[in-house]
Amino acid sequence: MIRRAVKLVENSVLESGKRTVSIERRALEALERAFDDGLAGPFTRAIEMIGENTGRVIVTGVGKSGHIGTKIAATFASTGTPAFFVHAAEANHGDLGMIAGDDVVLAISKGGESAELKSIISYTRRFSIPLIAMTCSPQSSLATAADIALLIPNEEEACPNGLAPTTSTMMQLALGDALAISLLDARGFTATDFHVFHPGGKLGASLMHVADIMHTGDRLPLVAKGTSVPDAIKVLSHKHFGCVGVLDAEGRLCGIVTDGDMSRNLSLNLAELTVDDIMTRAPKTVRPTVLATAALALLEQYKIGALIVIDDEQRPVGLVHFHDLLRIGVA
Repeated sequence: MIRRAVKLVENSVLESGKRTVSIERRALEALERAFDDGLAGPFTRAIEMIGENTGRVIVTGVGKSGHIGTKIAATFASTGTPAFFVHAAEANHGDLGMIAGDDVVLAISKGGESAELKSIISYTRRFSIPLIAMTCSPQSSLATAADIALLIPNEEEACPNGLAPTTSTMMQLALGDALAISLLDARGFTATDFHVFHPGGKLGASLMHVADIMHTGDRLPLVAKGTSVPDAIKVLSHKHFGCVGVLDAEGRLCGIVTDGDMSRNLSLNLAELTVDDIMTRAPKTVRPTVLATAALALLEQYKIGALIVIDDEQRPVGLVHFHDLLRIGVA
């Protein structure tokens, strides 16, 4: 294995880093211009082909293009386009059976002449499986065999030797993202849909709705208007949310009494008061369809610990507490 010691010269290292970013930035600009110079038509047809497809998008490639293909397939799958990656070399040893007649194949290769791709190309032609090529070479075997060729500008690689795939793979990734996001937009893929495929981690938590985490039914700390403060304190202590919602005669939320309201009125004889005397008459509320992150923003904005969840008629249907947001990982 060839491994040489690094000769660290700060100015040289920084210049190399900046040069790499500059070269790749210019390549992205060239890719953007390509949409106005021949890429628009094939790109639109590729979106139509994938959008009308009843199967999956099979992404394939080898080497660095294969690594990019893995990410593109994952992005497709997470944004509503069923997809997976098939390594071109493994396809030669049985994985061709993973490609069905109602699939679309997206083959990625800078030069379009990777020997490992020949079997997949032949397979798609034999069984009339749509083939989309992503390549820099319009005259390559891949581009000429494909139903649609997405031609990427043949820009300078950031590698000073012009060998290591850098700029080319970055453009492949960007074009793959463009395909996935254009399909997402065309399908009207929403944050709710996104959450279906991202239930875990902080991202999944941020896409949860208040309705997914709120307390309901007997867990709600509610009292009627006119309830004595001592009785309200019993409910507040029993429910452990630090607040009690106050309902009018029609069951609509008309106020809230919190631990803070109790503390601010300790100079009064609370035993002789009703909740009407100390409640906040315009409590902060939230709807069940609001994202958990938006609920958190309200709690932080108004420096409160809980929000009562109401329906369209102002009737309480739930309660979400700051601890609930901590539990799911949003806060």
